[in-house]
Amino acid sequence: MGCVSKLLRGWGAQVKRRRKKCCWVEEEQNSFCGGVKWGVGRGFEQISERQDWNLQVGKKYFFTRNYSTIIAFAIGNKYVAGNGFHIVGAHTDSPALKLKPISKVVKGGYLEVGVQTYGGGLWHTWFDRDLTVAGRVMIKEKKDASVSYLHRLVRIQEPIMRVPTLAIHLDRGADGFKVNTQTHLVPVLATSIKAELNKVAVESRSENGGLKSSEESADNKKHHSLLLQLLAAQLGCGPDDICDFELQLCDTQPSIVAGAMKEFIFSGRLDNLCMSFCSLKALIESSSAESSLDDETGVRMIALFDHEEVGSNSAQGAGSPAMFDALSRITNSFSSLDYKLLQKAVQRSFLVSADMAHALHPNYMDKHEENHQPKLHGGFVIKHNANQRYATNSVTSFIFREIAERHNLPIQDFVVRNDAGCGSTIGPILASGVGIRTVDVGAPQLSMHSIREMCGVDDVRHSYEHLKAYFEEFSKLDTEITVDI
Repeated sequence: MGCVSKLLRGWGAQVKRRRKKCCWVEEEQNSFCGGVKWGVGRGFEQISERQDWNLQVGKKYFFTRNYSTIIAFAIGNKYVAGNGFHIVGAHTDSPALKLKPISKVVKGGYLEVGVQTYGGGLWHTWFDRDLTVAGRVMIKEKKDASVSYLHRLVRIQEPIMRVPTLAIHLDRGADGFKVNTQTHLVPVLATSIKAELNKVAVESRSENGGLKSSEESADNKKHHSLLLQLLAAQLGCGPDDICDFELQLCDTQPSIVAGAMKEFIFSGRLDNLCMSFCSLKALIESSSAESSLDDETGVRMIALFDHEEVGSNSAQGAGSPAMFDALSRITNSFSSLDYKLLQKAVQRSFLVSADMAHALHPNYMDKHEENHQPKLHGGFVIKHNANQRYATNSVTSFIFREIAERHNLPIQDFVVRNDAGCGSTIGPILASGVGIRTVDVGAPQLSMHSIREMCGVDDVRHSYEHLKAYFEEFSKLDTEITVDI
């Protein structure tokens, strides 16, 4: 997914130079991992889970599942089978509106697009926004006498949809803005009369040997021909070459560094592309120098999962064996398939579960517990929960806090109020499924799950520096802890 390269190019824009646009979060979240080109020039070699792995110490590798989950790792020069893994886990998905398998809706002289809600979004924020679509399209490709099928990533740049609100004059009796996600949250694509004129124009060109009308495609029964034409034009194929797709709506307004002091980032999908970016940047920078892995005894790894917002129960979610499979295959690549070595490796490993945290909201101060009020620019937030909604314990929080103190980085603590619900992360899922020591952390933000979120510029820098220090120093720090955990 093409966002990775933009994450890399945009780093200087949002942390160092603080230019107006923040391009590392402009792209759609479900086009995150397809940009496997991020490894080019960075020394990372792409490998496949379908093939045998021929791994070497001092080398760097990555693989993807479903092009929406990515696992990348750098093997220390002093690594031997049974040594630990130093992992940062995050997720690539965010709440969104995804197109239904049959999206064609016609009502009241309008062409609308049927969508389903993904995750727990603040759906009222999706109204009156300039929307487009992005995602993956399955395409039939003909070469000579052969036919092959491939998936392509796509994002239409222009705003093509909108979910209009109802005028207050027609809804004066309503108590607040109540959204029925089935009937109210349906984006308008076009008016029927304009779409019909477009269809006539396309068919006319087809008769003259030009573009083939998508009316001839079976998919036209499921989706508006106009939408298929827009996708085909973006992909450089014919509408009838589109076999299927996974698309979702996204805001066309670009991310930006803003505020009177240029201290904020206003963007969609900060939860959790911000943590995905910081972990990716930290892994790359901690292993880029020629000698950076010379004294490393472990394996530095990031694991960025899909489907966290809906429970992580998928082949590419944190509930899958993806991480355990990676640990197992890496360990076995340097051993004689001794299972005890993998058990030792897991117990010597450490996971930082990085997911954005709730910053104190100045207009809703009572929503935070008095002694645990994370603030913007305050650095990473360590998340605690006695009921194990977060996987942090005293040892894992100490390790993460110690790294911060050694580098003079700010750190904060968060506990949810006893009378409020607590969110969850991939931390407890991986801690219980793999048996790995885990700390749950995240950069503070406001407007979580809105179409347009907000965080502090300084916290991106703090997060990156903290994770980079973790990668570089954990092996040595872990030897200084004498408690058997």
